[in-house]
Amino acid sequence: MRFLRGAICALAFTSAACAAKAPTTVARPVAPAPVAVVTPAPVPQPVAVTAPTDPVVDLIAESNRHFLNGQKELQNGHLESAKAEFNRALDMLLESPYGARTEPRIREHFDRLVERISAYEVTALAQGDGFAEKRYEPASIDELLAISTFSQAPSPETTQAIARDLEATAHDIEIPLNERVLAYVELFTGRLKGYLEDGLSRGSRFLPMIQDVFRAEGLPLDLAYVPLVESAFKPNALSRAKAKGMWQFMSGTALENGLRHDWYIDERADPEKATRAAAKYLKTLYGMFGDWHLALASYNGGPGRVQTAMKRSRKDTFWELSASSRYLPRETRDYVPLILAAVIIARNPAQYGMNVQPVDAPSIETITLPKATDLRRVAEWIGIPVQDLQDLNPELRRWTTPVRMDDYDLKVPMGGADAVKNRLVEATPDDFASLNYLTVKNGETLSTIARKLSVSRTDLAEANYLKTTAKLTAGQQLVIPRPPTLLLAARADNPVPVTETRSVDAVVASNVSAPKPERAAQVPVVHRVKRGETLASIARLYSTTVASLMQWNHLKGSTIAAGQRLTVRQLRNLDATN
Repeated sequence: MRFLRGAICALAFTSAACAAKAPTTVARPVAPAPVAVVTPAPVPQPVAVTAPTDPVVDLIAESNRHFLNGQKELQNGHLESAKAEFNRALDMLLESPYGARTEPRIREHFDRLVERISAYEVTALAQGDGFAEKRYEPASIDELLAISTFSQAPSPETTQAIARDLEATAHDIEIPLNERVLAYVELFTGRLKGYLEDGLSRGSRFLPMIQDVFRAEGLPLDLAYVPLVESAFKPNALSRAKAKGMWQFMSGTALENGLRHDWYIDERADPEKATRAAAKYLKTLYGMFGDWHLALASYNGGPGRVQTAMKRSRKDTFWELSASSRYLPRETRDYVPLILAAVIIARNPAQYGMNVQPVDAPSIETITLPKATDLRRVAEWIGIPVQDLQDLNPELRRWTTPVRMDDYDLKVPMGGADAVKNRLVEATPDDFASLNYLTVKNGETLSTIARKLSVSRTDLAEANYLKTTAKLTAGQQLVIPRPPTLLLAARADNPVPVTETRSVDAVVASNVSAPKPERAAQVPVVHRVKRGETLASIARLYSTTVASLMQWNHLKGSTIAAGQRLTVRQLRNLDATN
């Protein structure tokens, strides 16, 4: 640009000098020469090269995604959703252009999936289908009564504080200010403070219901805190003596007070039903003794033991009876002051430094089920984890409602009843309880059937509301206390024995020009042999033959051992919809 401006100036100077000598003319303006603008050549950009995707990797990733979804659904107790996801994870491989066996990576992934899903079926689902009793928590009463409290006398400060509290607080059972009660108050406000805080926090959910029941029955409301010592208000508490529930009923006492207990249900674990039974029992005990301290001692040790102690000692008060170790066991002597100390603190927890975090009772409603129903099915219909449903119905011992209760009232979260009602309208028999049934043949007994199916004779009898000595008749239908195979099972009427030795045989037909009415694959299930099982019983379980089992597992004889793993191959329709 600097060079261009200089040339223009020189041209203008020359024109002016010539004009002085030549005739005057009108000079026309000279248009400047057009300036050429040079556009730089574009810099070549690197071309993005997209690496070709590996369809096999994508297929395996998608299959694995369905498997993980199935795991999640299974953890929430949603059987149908888990089954659909697991089946889809396998179907994708079987229906792919590669098949499940021709491409090494797919074959490896397929075999691993089958093994993992089979393991879920045999363990998680087997346990979950419910014929295993739910777990209980240890009852607090065992540990509390094992603690010695009299290593030192209560402090004067504790004594004075409790005395002032008892003067200011009206109790509806007598609470004496003696060394034994004071010692337990110190224990609860000292090293057992955390225990009492947890129990009071948990109990806030149940106390309004308990107080309503006791108020209606005319019982002292102080007795509403008995479960604080018995179970820390845990509905599923179980003591070493096999007492169960929030009120720690023994089986016989529970039955006497109207609580049912069979193979499917244990009403001792239902907070409201057990509370009504406890109210009835406490009224009976008070009627026998006319004294709440003796009634509480009887609640722990039994009325017969207390009556015998009174006759032997010729004493008529609990404190006289418990002054000596000759008449009542130590647990019963400690039980009453333990209850009274808990009542003192529970009535004024803040005064004793308790940090109570109230737990609100869930909003619930009930739905009447017309027949035995799998809890996991109901949980799936509502869209909640099955554990939530179990927590609302702790009386259920199995994952199914009782077989012979056609109108069972199941507690569900508020709003869940409508969802269940809608599904019940269109439900098929398979949507209810997944139960295995067996038709009794002539000459069969509970013992022979139990031995043949490797189940407990007691469980077999109780699951069918029978005594273990009951006689069976030909044609009788029995519930088998063992879970059905829910995943991957063929349910084929006529399973075909396998003639090949590969781990998975039938795959998608490669010749699509010769369509078949139905495609089938045989999917292996790993069965772990239990004590007493034979090849014949296992073959019956999976609707196959002994010869097939021997061929699949390369067995030379029919002898098998407990713990041995057998591969069982089952037909599965690939064209069936999930």
